[in-house]
Amino acid sequence: MNIPQIQLQTTRGQIGLTTKKPVQQIEQPKAELYLQQPKAEMSIRTTKSKLTSDTVEMRESLDLKSSASRTAEVAQYSAQTAMEGLARRVQEGGELMKIENGGNPLAEQAKRTGKQPYSSLGIKFIPQAGSVKISFTPGSADTQVESQKVINNTKTNKPIHTYTPGKVNVEMLQHPSLKIDWHI
Repeated sequence: MNIPQIQLQTTRGQIGLTTKKPVQQIEQPKAELYLQQPKAEMSIRTTKSKLTSDTVEMRESLDLKSSASRTAEVAQYSAQTAMEGLARRVQEGGELMKIENGGNPLAEQAKRTGKQPYSSLGIKFIPQAGSVKISFTPGSADTQVESQKVINNTKTNKPIHTYTPGKVNVEMLQHPSLKIDWHI
């Protein structure tokens, strides 16, 4: 007996994949830098210092007197000498008026006026210490500084980003098939 037979013949399906890789590019442009620093404004106010020296006393101790000082000194000395001379003459006249009381007033007056007074030999340092008067007024300086703000106009640039996505192509390289045969 012949039994019918089924004969199956299959072919596998094949898929083909073609891929294209994605491309990504990132570029960062440099920032445009613009900085400016204005100069600070500065002002200085000063007052002058003052130095004064009074040398009148020192010059007088060196006998370098001014004409006004010399004139005043001579006038005072002359007035004093005149008063002393007047007083001496009044005293001598009084003594001569009383000649009847005895004694020899003329001889005594001659002895008194004939003697020179002794002068002292004292050492004197000139100019004297402290004879120059010095005064000093210090000056001052007032400094004002006004700083200026920085001008910052810096421009940042955004990154340049390009992206090409990848792609996958699917294709059937071989279609599947099934072949059925009957054999009797």
